[in-house]
Amino acid sequence: MHYGGIEAGGTKFVCAVGDENGNIIERIQFPTLTPEETIPKVLEFFQKHEIRALGVGSFGPIDINVKSNTYGYITSTPKTAWTNYPFLQALQKELNIPIGFNTDVNVAALGEVTLGAAKGMENCLYITVGTGIGAGAVVQGNLLQGFSHPEMGHILVRRHEEDSYTGKCPYHKDCLEGLAAGPAIEERWGKKGIELENNSKVWEMEAYYIAQALMQYILVLSPEKIILGGGVMKQQQVFPLIRENVASFINGYVELPPLEEYIVPPSLGDNAGITGALILAKQSEQ
Repeated sequence: MHYGGIEAGGTKFVCAVGDENGNIIERIQFPTLTPEETIPKVLEFFQKHEIRALGVGSFGPIDINVKSNTYGYITSTPKTAWTNYPFLQALQKELNIPIGFNTDVNVAALGEVTLGAAKGMENCLYITVGTGIGAGAVVQGNLLQGFSHPEMGHILVRRHEEDSYTGKCPYHKDCLEGLAAGPAIEERWGKKGIELENNSKVWEMEAYYIAQALMQYILVLSPEKIILGGGVMKQQQVFPLIRENVASFINGYVELPPLEEYIVPPSLGDNAGITGALILAKQSEQ
């Protein structure tokens, strides 16, 4: 008997079967299309395997309040085909097993704190910078949750003095996601981030925005480790710039750990989310 995991991203779905320790035995991925096109592929994969439980990390916003009438729904997502979609219920109807349901970034944080860069710690922050920006937090060993899940990608940041770009976020224009996510980079500079690797201005501006966010998260949550993942963060040259900006913004107000060890990429790489989903599956049995 194995566990199942789903990392449901805005661009692609990853489905995997693994063991109770988060080791992946088999995985598939396919584009995120409409629910009518995507969910049957998910069900087909898991119905071929005998799994004890399933863990789901989903793009959002989603409803993770178990007392809510819309618990398990994807809610006000910009992906209109998925707006107010009963994701959890669609899976439960066909699979009839325990299912853990949380955000994609929360399960990535769970993966990294259990088996990755924050292993052995009680508090960490996982941030993805890609199609959007989101963050999951583990606080005193538990995923952070209030009336809903954190939406740290939509905080407001000071605009860079050389930046006249309006912002990409459909809700807030120039929030962090609107200024620093992958689509914002592409629209501002006219090329995808991967094509701008040698343009230092791009990454200096990116680091300026991300570091502002990290300063705020540090002062509010005091994480023991900050892990930066997602497609944009594959540009390794941005990490030293972020660390320099964080040190400058904090300006000695609080003593930070050595930044090379504190602000790091995920040690589980692209498997952080799906590994966390498998761990969530095991937890859902309890």
